[in-house]
Amino acid sequence: MSASRRSGTTDELGPDEPEQPDQPDRDGADLLAALLDGMDAALCAFDADGVVTHWNREAERILGWTAAEAVGRHGFAGWAVREADAEEVEGRLMSAMQAPGRQVHEFALLTKDGGRVLVRTQSAAVHGPDGKPAGVYCAFSEVHAQIDLERSIALSEALFEDASWGVVLVDADLRPAVVNAHAARALGIGRTAVLGRPLGELLAQGVEELESALTHVLAEGAPPAPAEIWVSVRTPEGEQRRCWRCGFVRLASPLAEEPVPLGVGWLFNDVTVAKQAEQEASLLRFRGNQLHRAARAAAECEDPAEAATIHLDFALAGFADHALIDRVAGDGSLADGDSDVPVRLVRVAATPSGAPGPSLLTGQAGLPVRYAEGHPALQCVERVGSVRASVGSVPAERAREWALSRQWPPDAVHALCAVLRSRGRTLGAVTFLRGAGRSPFERSDAAYAEDVALRIAAALDLAGALRG
Repeated sequence: MSASRRSGTTDELGPDEPEQPDQPDRDGADLLAALLDGMDAALCAFDADGVVTHWNREAERILGWTAAEAVGRHGFAGWAVREADAEEVEGRLMSAMQAPGRQVHEFALLTKDGGRVLVRTQSAAVHGPDGKPAGVYCAFSEVHAQIDLERSIALSEALFEDASWGVVLVDADLRPAVVNAHAARALGIGRTAVLGRPLGELLAQGVEELESALTHVLAEGAPPAPAEIWVSVRTPEGEQRRCWRCGFVRLASPLAEEPVPLGVGWLFNDVTVAKQAEQEASLLRFRGNQLHRAARAAAECEDPAEAATIHLDFALAGFADHALIDRVAGDGSLADGDSDVPVRLVRVAATPSGAPGPSLLTGQAGLPVRYAEGHPALQCVERVGSVRASVGSVPAERAREWALSRQWPPDAVHALCAVLRSRGRTLGAVTFLRGAGRSPFERSDAAYAEDVALRIAAALDLAGALRG
């Protein structure tokens, strides 16, 4: 018999082995206790008679009563609720046994040290094996904590629905995870189409700067001030140049003991119009100052022709790389009725083609410049108006041939010719040239060139009068 018992092949018990009582499933009980104690919300439960059966650690933290002190008590009367409020509180809690779904209430509970805590509760019935109500469970949290949570959720929903600026949640892989309606419109694509796509597919320019900022925020945290980033957005209508004022915040999980980066919250607002207006105002101030300084310097020149080169040199700063002054050959001017006379121009002054320096007077020989028909300078004189020209997108060798064929420095790719007018007569043209590193001339540039041309024309007219 003993051998059989050792081998485990019989169910009989020997006289020295009393029958053991059935043991509860401790694994299930331990798991339930661990789950209850690990909850972020306080939880207690009552049986059908209103006796406390469960009390977790969060409930102990909020009220101060331990599980040993709470479990087994009948209701909250006299210890967790004032006697005057106990009947109402118990009735509202136990009414959940007969009500469908969950019920939400707010109560003032008592702490162990005699203080009062306003809590918001969610209670629901606990059903037994036969399907009948066997008790009530009640989850509660401090009202201010619940309100903070609700505010956070409400803020998040408002940002992603009604915000008047772009809000994008970028994951740790620098891909958009959530995008609000404003950001989707700014990116020129639908809200769902943006999700999970690399930023390089959405932006043509500025993506490197933006990704660098996002990487810095993931590693170091939010920058102290907003950043202004210029980008080019890919849209069905083509690329659009925009300036976004961006703010960044690092997102970390509140459930981890150590901060775990979930991504970056990127908020931005389009300030392109304001930025362009600011740049234009700054440019106008600078150019106005240059005109003023040029006028003062030119007033000190004894030779008016030298004063013309002074105006030319001051105009070049931040505006062009090279400049030329061509004057009408012959008597140096054309009347408005001389449109049938072929126009020939003589080079009067030019910026040095090698090392930088002041413009040089070059018109001593009086030989006409070999401009082909249709040259921008000739068109400028014939039309008595400004003319712009650009080589366009061509290979470097073609651009060089384009510049040399027009008698310009080989690195010129953009040109702006402004007519020289004084006392109702056309004196010639001034040409401003830009290299490949600059943008083409615009209408605002033509207006500035015309202001400079007025001053140069006045100086050249005075020089001709003095020679006469």
